[in-house]
Amino acid sequence: MLAGVPYSASAQDTTGDATAAGTAQPAPAPAPAPAPSANVIRTISVSGAERLEPTTILSYIRMRVGQEYTSAAADEALKDLGATELFSSFSIRNDSGNVVITVTENPVINRIVLEGNDRLKSDKILPEIKLSPRQIFTRSKVRADVARIVELYKRQGRFAAVVEPKMVQLPQNRVDVVFEITEGPKSKVRQINIIGNEVFSDSKLRGEMVTKQARFSRFFSSNTSYDPDRLAFDQQKLRQFYLTEGYADFRVVSAVAELTPDQEDFIITYVVEEGERYNFGNVEVESQLRDFDSDLMSTQLPMQSGDFYNAKSVEDTVEQLTELAGRFGYAFADVQPRFNRNKDDKTMDITFILRQADRTYVERVDVNGNTLTQDKVLRREFRLSEGDAFNSLGVQRTTARINSLGYFQENFEVTQTEGSAPDRIILEANVEEQPTGELQFSAGFSSIEQFILAGSIRQRNFRGRGQTIGLSLNYSQFSRSAQISFTEPYVFDRNISAGIDIYRRDISSFNFNNRDRNTTFEQATTGFAVRLGVPLTEFMSLVGSYTLNYDEVGLDENLFFSDLNGDGIRECDPLLAGRFLCDALGDRLSSILGVSLSYNTLNSRLRPTRGRNVSLSTEFAGLGGDVRYLRFRGRAQQFWNVRNSGFIFSLSAEGGTVIPLADRGPGVDDVLLTDRFFLGEPQFRGFDIRGVGPRILTQPYVTDGDGNRVPITDRDSVRDDAIGGRNYYLARAELELPLGTGARELGLRPSIWLDVGALWGVDAPLLQDNPNGLQNVDGNGDPIFIETVTTTNTDGTTSTTQVATINPIAADGVTANVPSIRANSAIREVFLGNSPTPRITAGIGVNWNSPFGPFRIDLAQSIRSVEGDDEKQFTFNVGTQF
Repeated sequence: MLAGVPYSASAQDTTGDATAAGTAQPAPAPAPAPAPSANVIRTISVSGAERLEPTTILSYIRMRVGQEYTSAAADEALKDLGATELFSSFSIRNDSGNVVITVTENPVINRIVLEGNDRLKSDKILPEIKLSPRQIFTRSKVRADVARIVELYKRQGRFAAVVEPKMVQLPQNRVDVVFEITEGPKSKVRQINIIGNEVFSDSKLRGEMVTKQARFSRFFSSNTSYDPDRLAFDQQKLRQFYLTEGYADFRVVSAVAELTPDQEDFIITYVVEEGERYNFGNVEVESQLRDFDSDLMSTQLPMQSGDFYNAKSVEDTVEQLTELAGRFGYAFADVQPRFNRNKDDKTMDITFILRQADRTYVERVDVNGNTLTQDKVLRREFRLSEGDAFNSLGVQRTTARINSLGYFQENFEVTQTEGSAPDRIILEANVEEQPTGELQFSAGFSSIEQFILAGSIRQRNFRGRGQTIGLSLNYSQFSRSAQISFTEPYVFDRNISAGIDIYRRDISSFNFNNRDRNTTFEQATTGFAVRLGVPLTEFMSLVGSYTLNYDEVGLDENLFFSDLNGDGIRECDPLLAGRFLCDALGDRLSSILGVSLSYNTLNSRLRPTRGRNVSLSTEFAGLGGDVRYLRFRGRAQQFWNVRNSGFIFSLSAEGGTVIPLADRGPGVDDVLLTDRFFLGEPQFRGFDIRGVGPRILTQPYVTDGDGNRVPITDRDSVRDDAIGGRNYYLARAELELPLGTGARELGLRPSIWLDVGALWGVDAPLLQDNPNGLQNVDGNGDPIFIETVTTTNTDGTTSTTQVATINPIAADGVTANVPSIRANSAIREVFLGNSPTPRITAGIGVNWNSPFGPFRIDLAQSIRSVEGDDEKQFTFNVGTQF
């Protein structure tokens, strides 16, 4: 019966029992353990690692111990290693289940070297490439950087540029990466062909493009080089031009740029379809906003039915309607023009739809990007606050005021984003701070003063509070001055400005004796001025000031003083110094109270492109002190951006008058020399400093070959003293010219200008009385001096002699005897320039934001002048910022 039971564990146990009963069989031998397979991975090791840990390298691959080693698994591991770009070579070897990964690590970059890059400097290339020192060298990055450098050269118009990368091996598995650059010639646009144009000529259409054909006359232009981006932009320019001329169906079929056979230049060919010309049909406004009358707005649209279609006019109208809605608080007003093209009668009907929108309120004002400037400096310029109804005019004014600070990037704009609700808006001032410190240095040359040097340092955002502090120093043989100033625009955070200036000014005049320079008139002014300003409206402000000056006016006593009365007291000698200088001598205190009213709508204080600035000021001297007068001055400026073309046209005019309040007696002007106006460089280009207006030429007499006494008239050999005037005016017209992209990047802003002005109104100097009855004019009608000279004889007695600065024959026929002792002191004074006749100059100038600071150069030509004016053709000014 046991023989019928199947074999199992339990059966093995029964069998055992049976064996125990004496019927057991021999036990079977145990099966041998299977031998390890050569394809099963037992260990994985790394060979050749230097900087990287073996465990780090193993983490990059998916092969693990215990897996079966196959060719596919090995290939996958090699791909994983290659994807890291950390190794220049790598391999896998299987030794009976012991897998060995052998690697050679990529080197570390020691430095990047550029060679042969003359036209494109290293500081322009290095920021554009991916490789940098201390990174791992990879060939893919090198190839990408080569392509990037070549692309940079293509954008410069150098399509023949070749970049050859090389690797210089260094110890410790380091390398220098060298890019050898062959820049090649600049690829120009040799020719621009236009096919399909019938209405407008090729030259007219080329004039609308930014890209220009290379010609000798455009040698300095950057627009003659080929640029693919500019090619696409020119297509848009062509389309815009045709759309403004009424060709609504115009399109550019193709634009192809081909290299010339010599592989140096490009030929660009445009194929265009002009289409038919359209006129405006029915033009109207459909307003869904309750504050706007559709019919009334339709009558005020700039385009009329029958006018040629103009897409630019349509865009401008959309902007104007959006702006108008913004003024009424609809920040997100949607203005959509709906077009209906009538191909039969070639008309374009347009309906401007003002879609329904909610009034908008300012939810929040955010200020970002200011690292130095305090938030309050920006926020106090905002014309809108949290909770105010939105107004686009307020946003525009805020933008203009922040731009006028000059602390941030040009063309700053307040941005508008949607708030937490449809009727909420967030105003953001995302600023980029720029240097507000100014270090200015200017130099010039004058025939009178020789070299002129001036320097100043000013910080317009002191401590980030919007305060201005400055120090200026000026030096020339004509004048020396020093001034310290401080201005607080918001006193105690209130909209009240205050400032103070402390200064010292020394002014000198010179005469010449055989071209030797002698100092004559000297004026030293020490004083201070305080200012306090308050706004009257958004654009109008009132500024009051008080000035206290102490003036010291003197002459060199050794040269210009003599004992006129024989009493041993030396006095200013009019024969030596001139009557007007003797009249100006002395020390005096001036106490001046001033007030000015200004109206300013300029969009920027630093570089305005639109707006108006008008100011009127008056000063009263006589609140104590030694002088009494009233001074009135006015100035006006207007700027226009001509049709948004980049041309900036400006007109400016200024003028002033001084009214004396004290009578100083006969023969002298009631306004002191130190209180008069002076005109010339830098206000009036084309003339030297104080080069316009009344002046006296002091001409010494000499004896000619025939024994006749004649005055010296050579301008460089006589004393030339500007004596100022009571009245002046100055007007200027200037047109700033836009340049191409390259010139704008360099900061070049050329301009042409015309200046007109005059200075006059001083009383002609009178001469001292003539004791002998001789006329006080010579035969030519010029003033003369006659005086009594006392001399001591050898025996101790004294005698008097008349000395006359006249020609041998006086006006009345009387001949004067001129003793040799004073013969060389005889002079003649010629009074010139006291005329309101306009002086006119014109010229060209260039402003350049150079790498070492702002630079201004002017070349002027006098068109009209008056005898005695001192002209000057060339001036320049240079400075820097920090």
